[in-house]
Amino acid sequence: MKKTLFTLLILSTVVGIMSCRKSGSMPNIKQYDDQQIQSYISANGITGMKRDTVGGDTTGIYYQIIQQGTGAQFDYPDSLFFTYTLKSFDGLYNNTDTVVDHYNGLLGHTAPKGLTTALHDVVKYKGTKVRILIPSHLAYGLAGAGSGSKTIVNGRIAGNQCLDYTLYVVPDPAAYDDQVLLNYMAANNLSGYTKLNTGPAAGMWYKITVPATGNLITYNSYISAYYTGQLMNNSFFTDVYSPTVVAPATTTTLGSFTDLSALTPGFLNGLFLLGKGNGTISLLIPSRLAFRSSSSSADAGTIPANACVRFEVQVTTVVTN
Repeated sequence: MKKTLFTLLILSTVVGIMSCRKSGSMPNIKQYDDQQIQSYISANGITGMKRDTVGGDTTGIYYQIIQQGTGAQFDYPDSLFFTYTLKSFDGLYNNTDTVVDHYNGLLGHTAPKGLTTALHDVVKYKGTKVRILIPSHLAYGLAGAGSGSKTIVNGRIAGNQCLDYTLYVVPDPAAYDDQVLLNYMAANNLSGYTKLNTGPAAGMWYKITVPATGNLITYNSYISAYYTGQLMNNSFFTDVYSPTVVAPATTTTLGSFTDLSALTPGFLNGLFLLGKGNGTISLLIPSRLAFRSSSSSADAGTIPANACVRFEVQVTTVVTN
């Protein structure tokens, strides 16, 4: 009799557990993500968030339109240029450097999946600025993203992390570049620069700091020069013409150019602005006259696509064939 009662007790317990599971008392990943997002919104005092319900079956994405764009609605095959900031809910990944963090490519090629969905279903128009909370099952899932230890800030995004994006879809890259350069000059107290409004280098700012003397620079010239290159976050990079970069604020890298046509349009026209050898010029170059929509690998890092750049150039030798 005791044995029978014990068996019935075990069966009752198993049935009870199974009943709880069937009744939904244990949250699935979508429910878990929604709980995390609701807690995040509450803990950070976030207001004005809406839940994405496009298609009737919600994705679990939350969003807030900060600035509404206009024009034709873009689609997956369309090319977009947007800047963004990104942080994970655990606070271990928090990247706010929009100089590095921007995207130029097809909407359908963006990642993670939740970002692609939000851009298509929520953002919709160029010129839109939006904050998006993406659930982990539409982010990088269990595996996370990046390399290194998740305990190192900005080292990687840990698994099962919901993501907090703020992004701006740039409607006019040329106008955006102009504003980036103006902001950079203001932030760094730069003065005495002249903007080119016409010609092949229109949009570039320059300042001749040491007037040039010597031989005239032409397409047939062989030129030696010291120069530094940096992004608008003031990080220095090396390009394909310079082997090293040393301490900032010094004349550093020696480069020799045997084919001027291989230079970026901004750099080349900067040399022509200098006119002759044995002079120094400072160049603030919009992305369309720099490395444009293609990123450039370098010894000290990577120059992002659509990045405005700054060059400090000292020409030391000009030999014209």
